[in-house]
Amino acid sequence: MADNAIHSAASQPQKEFDVNEKHTWQSDASSGSLDHAVERGTTHQLSRQLKSRHLQMIAIGGTIGTGLFIGSGTALANAGPAGALIAYAFVGTLVYSVMVSLGEMCAFLPVTGAFTAYASRFVDPSLGFSMGWIYWWAWASCYALELTASGIIIQYWRPDLSQAIFIGCFWIVITALNFLPVRFYGEIEFYFALIKVITVLGFMIFAICIDAGAGQQGYLGFETWRNPGAFAPYLVDGGRSTSLAKFVGFWSVLIQAGFSYSGTELVAVAAGETYNPRKTIPSAIRKTFFRIIFFFVFTIFFIGLLVPYDNEQLRAGGDDATASPLVIAAKLAGVKTLPGLINAVLLCTVLSAANSNVYSASRILVGLAGEGFAPKFFQLTKGEVPVYAVGFTSLFGLLGFMNVSSAGSVAFNWLIQISGVAGFIAWACILVSHLAFMKILENRDISRDTLPYKAMLQPWFTYYGLFFWVLIIFTQGFTAFIPWDTSAFFIAYISLILFAVLYIGHKAIVRPRFVRPSEADIDSGRKEIDEAVFEEPVPTTFFGKFWSWLS
Repeated sequence: MADNAIHSAASQPQKEFDVNEKHTWQSDASSGSLDHAVERGTTHQLSRQLKSRHLQMIAIGGTIGTGLFIGSGTALANAGPAGALIAYAFVGTLVYSVMVSLGEMCAFLPVTGAFTAYASRFVDPSLGFSMGWIYWWAWASCYALELTASGIIIQYWRPDLSQAIFIGCFWIVITALNFLPVRFYGEIEFYFALIKVITVLGFMIFAICIDAGAGQQGYLGFETWRNPGAFAPYLVDGGRSTSLAKFVGFWSVLIQAGFSYSGTELVAVAAGETYNPRKTIPSAIRKTFFRIIFFFVFTIFFIGLLVPYDNEQLRAGGDDATASPLVIAAKLAGVKTLPGLINAVLLCTVLSAANSNVYSASRILVGLAGEGFAPKFFQLTKGEVPVYAVGFTSLFGLLGFMNVSSAGSVAFNWLIQISGVAGFIAWACILVSHLAFMKILENRDISRDTLPYKAMLQPWFTYYGLFFWVLIIFTQGFTAFIPWDTSAFFIAYISLILFAVLYIGHKAIVRPRFVRPSEADIDSGRKEIDEAVFEEPVPTTFFGKFWSWLS
């Protein structure tokens, strides 16, 4: 990005970076201008190279993954086609409440490790500390999980090869990619996400054709909604199709849908490296989420048309293409060539997820260091990359080798469970931060109408999302009670317990007080953006104008 891409609106002396002082700018030997600091990233020496198309595809790619391609089969089996469809649509509204709240804060204060900083600046430093670390662990540990999944997926073609080979090879490649400037991450994720989007759109076209009678089953219409039915019974009342059993199935899918939507918040993680964040972030929030809803809701709808919820293969389990409801639908229609293609897409999916794991966890670690919750050296950069944060995070991918042995896999599974509902906890904390943010604006006499992005239906939409996310967090392990299972209970609630331990521990040791609206820091990292003007090239060709509208 050329140095003249940003021009200062007012001449300001450069502010030197003090490693012992938070929220200041790092001096740069090659430039004495504020503009250069802004371009290189808010509060940390990170480069603003991510464009709108990158942000949108990062969010889409981070969300469309194994949860949709494989997990949707379990959702269909537990709740039935109508139950799963309603559950995914309802959870979509809850996630949207998070996204618009996050978008309002991010556009106003675009900093690295965004929502960790918001929680500590607007609500309580202990909240930022506990939420940040558990969220970091979720992404860092899932790096190992995705590497393990890559080995399992390749064994679909070569069952004679050890998973360890692929865990090692992909760990080297993905770790190396994350040491490159952020624009490479943006481009890689763009094309990974494009593959997934094309796959989903292709499946929708395939599903329409099969449902209309192109398959060996003939015309289907809504037959699966009539036989075996629109709602599936789950867990209670002996499998009988009672209202309670159907509601339990619906509620279990709410939780699964929440896991599937995880990753939409990556837009905020990348805020500190986004070019022209005041324009790019609102655009990404507005456009991306509705595209995600489209992909999820319509995919669930079409799967429900093609596969009856009592199909035994839906509960067969597995991590490769054989467990995908997309493949099951193709087999029922008499199409035999799809499994290999879906398996290749699944491989792209887990590698994309692994790439995002390292990126997001490392940026959260930078944000934690910026707030004083992690060692300062994690902020240090080389070539505009936080090399220490990336290196430290990448080491946790090596935990994947624990899965090679049966004894190690038990310990690995327990470590992974810690990340369980970390995403839900982060979403709830984001909504709490947004409520505090609105109180701060009111205290400073700042009208929300003047914000770069104004969230809809506030504060009621935030209260709506917060109520249901707290409810889901506390009820997501309900299957451990039907019947009682001690191991399942700890697996379901260990991340919530750890979050509470981190919060109480930090509160007891550091003793920070809750942030008062009049004392909240909403200026560090903001004024530099306010005082800069980002140049946006005006498209002149038809393709350029079309792409500008699309992104």
